[in-house]
Amino acid sequence: MNVRPAGDDALLVEVACGEEAEALHAELLRRRAEGSLTVREIVPAARTVLLDGLADPVRLAAELTAAEVPPAPPRVGDVVELPVRYDGPDLADVAARWGVTEREAARIHAGTEFRVAFCGFAPGFGYLTGLPARYHVPRRDTPRTAVPAGSVALAGPYTGVYPRSSPGGWQLIGTTDAVLWDHTRVPAALLSPGTRVRFVDRGHP
Repeated sequence: MNVRPAGDDALLVEVACGEEAEALHAELLRRRAEGSLTVREIVPAARTVLLDGLADPVRLAAELTAAEVPPAPPRVGDVVELPVRYDGPDLADVAARWGVTEREAARIHAGTEFRVAFCGFAPGFGYLTGLPARYHVPRRDTPRTAVPAGSVALAGPYTGVYPRSSPGGWQLIGTTDAVLWDHTRVPAALLSPGTRVRFVDRGHP
């Protein structure tokens, strides 16, 4: 674990992998909930967690450097279900990489419970983990200039849903009508770090 100052009252904690970042994020949320950590924001990313608004960042940096972070606790809370049609243009390529049929690829994906590791890229875009390593796929060699809103996509260890049309290089395996970002909704983002997610199969080849 590498802890670095980020301004006068913030710390950026770097860890080795996404699993460690999720575990650290969960532990920091636990500390804040019990009152032993006072912080304005805790922002997870792929291999970092940013703590902003700390009263004594120097003291906390020393504590974190010396601490053993426990594994992330079992997933709890309600599951957000996202209906998906497995009709993406890259589904056949993904299925071939997995060594299965397109129908089986849809079954594998829909049979997985995901967790939002962190958010970014665009408002409402969550980076979802849960697929075993054997199902990780690379980004496309040539990104698309426009990916339709609602596209369900894979890249590396992550699944994501494009909340709006934008360029993108992820492998598109399906589409959903779920609204990921709505500024009139509270909260505006359907998904937030730690949210449990399942994709509900509404059709496939």
